[in-house]
Amino acid sequence: MTAALRLAEQLIALPSVTPDDAGCQKLLAERLRAIDFDCHTIESGPDDFRVTNLWAVRRGRDPQGRVLAFAGHTDVVPTGPVAQWSSDPFVPTHRNGRLYGRGAADMKTSIAAMVVACEEFVRAHPAHAGSIGFLITSDEEGPANDGTIKVIEWLKERGERLDCCIVGEPTSVEAVGDMIKNGRRGSLSGRLVVKGIQGHIAYPHLAENPIHRLAPALAELTTLEWDRGNDHFPPTSWQVSNLHAGTGASNVIPGEAVVDFNFRFSTESTPESLKARLHAVLDRHALKYELQWTLGGRPFLTRPGDLTEAIGAAIRETTGLVTELSTTGGTSDGRFIAQVCPQVVECGPVNASIHKIDEHVAVADIEPLKEIYRRTLERLAA
Repeated sequence: MTAALRLAEQLIALPSVTPDDAGCQKLLAERLRAIDFDCHTIESGPDDFRVTNLWAVRRGRDPQGRVLAFAGHTDVVPTGPVAQWSSDPFVPTHRNGRLYGRGAADMKTSIAAMVVACEEFVRAHPAHAGSIGFLITSDEEGPANDGTIKVIEWLKERGERLDCCIVGEPTSVEAVGDMIKNGRRGSLSGRLVVKGIQGHIAYPHLAENPIHRLAPALAELTTLEWDRGNDHFPPTSWQVSNLHAGTGASNVIPGEAVVDFNFRFSTESTPESLKARLHAVLDRHALKYELQWTLGGRPFLTRPGDLTEAIGAAIRETTGLVTELSTTGGTSDGRFIAQVCPQVVECGPVNASIHKIDEHVAVADIEPLKEIYRRTLERLAA
């Protein structure tokens, strides 16, 4: 059994459902301290949702040298019905060349591979020039209010610098390394409450149906071209996630209709421009409404440069693949790291089973993933 596989199994065995780290970061800190990393625990959040974060750094011999950070999360999503799993989700299990367990793909295998890659790199280059950091949180799968964003604030206060960051999100599609993310779209959500007048369905002239008032505006919003995207991002999309109205009775016109929606937006749009355009549609249709906005994250982009070239070369040497740069998918903690780090990419295992029953990774993918991280270190930190 390889060191990366063994560590991945140890992490999977710890039931770290958000925000409970369940001892994962303690295990990681022990490994990192053994190779001279300075480790700091940063706790945040209320007592009933306490988040644990780890920042660890090993200083290189060159104070002005590049700082390369690895980032990830030890928290996992809930298992879902345990009876539907083929094996206990927190007992790492091997079947048909796969390692099963909650967090196997998202993203305990990545973290294990990163740590072992650093161990091997430090043994080979004890006096490396660049510095290496680890930013680990237990609040990526949750609200993300007390996780990576708090560590970034803490690093800013200390004057810490990050030049490059590799986030271990599961980005591969068919084979490890075939795709990495060099950016992510922004996320802007809204809850729209359209006001009407409740009344008896047999006397519509005494009521005002908010669904009927909303329908033309909703139809227009679904056909709008918000932007055309660009060379790195697909066009901005707008989608309704929930629509609710009514009291449950079939003879009552509802007094209000509630719509939850979300923009996934490119760098061609801003939260301000999207809000303004949506409000303009609602106002043009003379709706009476309330609207609450939540900005989940702004888009970020790492253009081809030192980091993408280094990790691309590492993937090519390890797997023979020419990786694809992509900005598709959901949000990640890269949106916070990009506030202080000019180059952020995400690279991890195949993502087909993430958040599913019987989450797994191919055992044969673990060593190549570790090699990709190690070879990137060779290029950027040696």
